[in-house]
Amino acid sequence: MPRIESTAARLAKLGFADGARAAQLLDRTPADLDDLLEFLVAVADPDLALVSLTRLAEREPAVLTAVREDERLRARLFAVLGVSAALGEHLVRHPGQTALLAEPELGGARAALLRAVGAEPGEPEPRAGDPDPLVALRVAYRGRLMHLAARDLTGQATLPEVMAELSDLAGAALEAALAIARAEVDDSEARLAVIGMGKCGARELNYISDVDVIFVAEPREGADETKALRSATRLAQAMMRACTAATQEGSLWEVDAGLRPEGRSGPLVRTLASHLAYYRRWAKTWEFQALLKARPVAGDQELGESYVQAVNDLVWTAATREHFVEDVQSMRRRVESHVRAEGERQLKLGPGGLRDIEFAVQLLQLVHGRLDPLLRRRATLPALAALSRGGYVGRDDSRGLAEAYSFLRQVEHLLQLHRLRRTHLLPTDEADLRRLGRALGMQADPVGEFTARWRRHAMEARRLHEKLFYRPLLQAVARLPESEARLSTAAAAARLEALGYVDPNGALRHIAALTTGVSRRAAIQRTLLPVMLGWFADTPDPDAALLGFRQVSDKLGSTPWYLRLLRDETAVAARMARVLGTGRYATGLLMHAPDAVAMLGSDAELAVRPPESLRGEASAAVSRHAGDPETAVAAVRGLRRRELFRTAVADISGLLDIEAVGTALSSLTDVTLQSALDAALTKAPDVTRFAVIAMGRLGGMECSYASDADVMFVHSPLPGVEEREATDAAFAVANELRRLLSLPAPDPPLLIDPDLRPEGRQGPLVRTLASYRAYYARWSSPWEAQALLRARFSAGEASLGDAFTSVIDELRYPAGGLREDAIREIRRLKARMEAERLPRGADPALHTKLGPGGLSDVEWVAQLLQLCHAGEVPALRTTRTIGALRAAAAEGLLDPADERVLAEAWRFASRVRDAIMLVRGRPGDSVPAEAGERRLIARTLGYPPDGSEDFLDDYRRVTRRARQVVERVFYGG
Repeated sequence: MPRIESTAARLAKLGFADGARAAQLLDRTPADLDDLLEFLVAVADPDLALVSLTRLAEREPAVLTAVREDERLRARLFAVLGVSAALGEHLVRHPGQTALLAEPELGGARAALLRAVGAEPGEPEPRAGDPDPLVALRVAYRGRLMHLAARDLTGQATLPEVMAELSDLAGAALEAALAIARAEVDDSEARLAVIGMGKCGARELNYISDVDVIFVAEPREGADETKALRSATRLAQAMMRACTAATQEGSLWEVDAGLRPEGRSGPLVRTLASHLAYYRRWAKTWEFQALLKARPVAGDQELGESYVQAVNDLVWTAATREHFVEDVQSMRRRVESHVRAEGERQLKLGPGGLRDIEFAVQLLQLVHGRLDPLLRRRATLPALAALSRGGYVGRDDSRGLAEAYSFLRQVEHLLQLHRLRRTHLLPTDEADLRRLGRALGMQADPVGEFTARWRRHAMEARRLHEKLFYRPLLQAVARLPESEARLSTAAAAARLEALGYVDPNGALRHIAALTTGVSRRAAIQRTLLPVMLGWFADTPDPDAALLGFRQVSDKLGSTPWYLRLLRDETAVAARMARVLGTGRYATGLLMHAPDAVAMLGSDAELAVRPPESLRGEASAAVSRHAGDPETAVAAVRGLRRRELFRTAVADISGLLDIEAVGTALSSLTDVTLQSALDAALTKAPDVTRFAVIAMGRLGGMECSYASDADVMFVHSPLPGVEEREATDAAFAVANELRRLLSLPAPDPPLLIDPDLRPEGRQGPLVRTLASYRAYYARWSSPWEAQALLRARFSAGEASLGDAFTSVIDELRYPAGGLREDAIREIRRLKARMEAERLPRGADPALHTKLGPGGLSDVEWVAQLLQLCHAGEVPALRTTRTIGALRAAAAEGLLDPADERVLAEAWRFASRVRDAIMLVRGRPGDSVPAEAGERRLIARTLGYPPDGSEDFLDDYRRVTRRARQVVERVFYGG
């Protein structure tokens, strides 16, 4: 028992969820599996994989030798066992099929399944004396299903390839079942074609799904039609039984012929003429929607092709039927009402599920496909791509739907593979969610990351479904502004949609709330809104702009100057529209201080205020609240919020370049630190001088909207004061400063980050000037000298700050430059940072800070040039990256062309980071992978509505060129 307990602990540490159970399994297994555990813990569910592997090894010990010798076999087998308990059971029953996983490809499924049931492609039925063909069919089918799942789970088959192969495998099984049926039914009088419908017809089948079919038959030459149909019906029934009958190997799947004319009430088999007569006279709208997927899958291929060709003419004219669109929409609503109990967990039928996407795509196909044959695709993803190419769906919308569809289908496949059961319901059990997340490559927090991705895709799918699928009857048209009041409902809908509103219904609700009534306020709004709707439409997010406008108006609508200003100063309204439609950051700042609208009137109002002016206002606020540091700093933070809004608006309006934005934000941080320090000092004894040293982006005057304040604290005891007493007082001041700036408040906090101090988090928060001098003289490393290149005085006593910078100048600007070993150390540190600090799952090419050609690359080039040459070249003694590059180029230390390339990359990456904050309202270092968010950022950076891909291409090009310079200049390549 102690041995098992120690093994359990080791296994739990390796990554098994149930270490005790895993230890018991290993203890009962004769073979030593220790060398395979590292491979097992990498799969989606190591515990599940271990259970199946030990059972398989007990049944067939040679399997372990095979997986040790064959890397492909091992990867595929373990991937399957880590996801599918059902396929693990199948392998335990049929261990010989393990060898299938070593095969790169298995060849044609149709011929293989026919052989499995004892028939050959040229033979009509199984040979007498062969094993039970029903069992053989199931075993052979699942072997091929397992091979496909293995390639799917190891990334060797794409989602479209998997869906297509599953559909072809189902068609092969139907052909084999038809061969079995011919052994009991004489088909000499009838030709029978099996038409695949739904996902089978579209070649986008799931792992476990009902296979929808329609049967069409014709009498052979000289045969009686009635007898032929009777024979074909018996043959079809026998074929269905061959698939659905229960055996010791279970069944394949249900064959569902419910989509035939008259449904389950109609004859199972009809002639082609009978089918066409029904469709021309009696068919409902949904039946034409279903026929869009029709494809011959088994039986008489020529007859099947004739059927599809004939019904296609009816499918692509169905949209001309009266109430066609309304009928399709009503059907979708009925489907939704049937799954309300399962709610959002229904991947297929719930809101934001697969049906949302499929119905939207199919409706657009049916409406536009009559005149555009390029839209006549059976499968969802190719049809969506065709709709996008034809301009019927926006490229970003198409991409968003495709990403959501692909993700949801992958999840659906993983759910079904687990037990080989037909399910579309997302589990609630954490272990099941963890298996799903890990199977999709999520390692750090598989449950949280999976849930977040699923919700994001479902929300986007639902949003786009409602945008593309519904054309809402906007009864609020009478509440439109006066200039639109005469529009019909259809015209109102068309105008809002043409303007780019995602939610026209919601837009008219906001308009109605703003314009309802006979008050002066409502009258002015009715005058303003016709123009403002157009301005909102020109922003990245028109819906957000209108919502923000309503919220600000609700807060300020009763203020006399607000609406008058908007009415009389159109520049204010136009700029306000632009700000509200750009993103959450500036809108959030405005919500807490809506009177800041007043500064939107002119470019002069948006000019960055000089630091002296800000310091004077902040100092006055602290003085007004002397003795109450929290209230004093709250007033200063309110000032900071207003100036952040001013800077953001000037940035959005194109009045500031990225360097000016960094300078404005850094100066504002300096003022905030000084004011908070003044407030903190009121509670400290007057025993020491105190200064705040700016570091990092603050030191370089390169702050972004998301930047913390990287600082160090230095103090110097006053004459006659014990150093211990002075240090305690300085420590109290530093902590009070940090507390005051991080107190909960409606204004953005300013977080203080002192981690660049000597010894980092392990070192003292505050040191004396003498202590800094001693440390840097004895202990400093090259990275600290590099960090000090950005050090400058920020707040406190200026003379102490100057003394500090004098102490560090010798270290950061070494006479004679750096030794070769120090240069090698810096290059090694940079290479290590590139390898280790990039967040898990991040695309390096799109990471603005740590990616190739990003901010870090450019900054390290500038800093290496400074460390090597600033001791002899005073022009390099600057804390600013772009300033250092300019000086290096001017002094002949850097090729001017290289300087331009590096500066362009630094500015672009900095602008992207700021744009991410402006759009999201929260920081981010990576260009978003999600298409909708990337589009908003591209628009904020000045790209046109369809310029998201151009933005991405530009970013990759600029950073790629910068990286080439880094390789040559920094690494000496």
